[in-house]
Amino acid sequence: MVDRDTQVKVKVCGMTNLKDVLVAVDAGADAVGFIFYKKSPRSVNMKTVREIVQELPPFVDAVGVFVNETAEQINNITDRCNLDRVQLHGDESPTFCKRIKRRVIKAIRVKDIQSLKQLSGYSVNSFLLDTHSEGQQGGTGKVFDWTLVHPAKKYGSIILAGGLTPANVRGAIQRVQPYGVDVCSGVESQPGIKDHTKMRAFLKNVKAGRKI
Repeated sequence: MVDRDTQVKVKVCGMTNLKDVLVAVDAGADAVGFIFYKKSPRSVNMKTVREIVQELPPFVDAVGVFVNETAEQINNITDRCNLDRVQLHGDESPTFCKRIKRRVIKAIRVKDIQSLKQLSGYSVNSFLLDTHSEGQQGGTGKVFDWTLVHPAKKYGSIILAGGLTPANVRGAIQRVQPYGVDVCSGVESQPGIKDHTKMRAFLKNVKAGRKI
């Protein structure tokens, strides 16, 4: 087992209710994500998120996910919901990211090696690499070419997303060795509702993948 400080971190995204969050945390999730994007089937409101965040134990991060929202609104929501980090999943520019008061995870939709060129312009805490899909901002359930993760690492900490499931996450970690992994649709029974058996299996297999 690798040292705790170097273990792959896990974020379970698309949370909509406290029960799912507590199961994820109990299984070992390091962070939970809340989507503030009205077009998403996993969209949540501030009242729900505030109530859930109050129940989170120490050392578990609450992450707000936003798509092409104004900086003022993002900062307002993060303050009111007491979020730890902000994940920007739209077309936000490097300049825009600097206006966000919380630590920023910038999501990049990966199509090919050319998709990585844009990373060099950002000064953010980490990048989330997700699968490019026309007309969708995320949650596609599709895997991209993992060989592209390695050249991306020179730009910062990389969180692997896109099509991760209990079945493939162990292999993904051993092959890619990312800073973290992010799962959403891969542990759902339906959009916004988590399958507790799948979540527990995912977290268990992440821990197994750490044994390199």
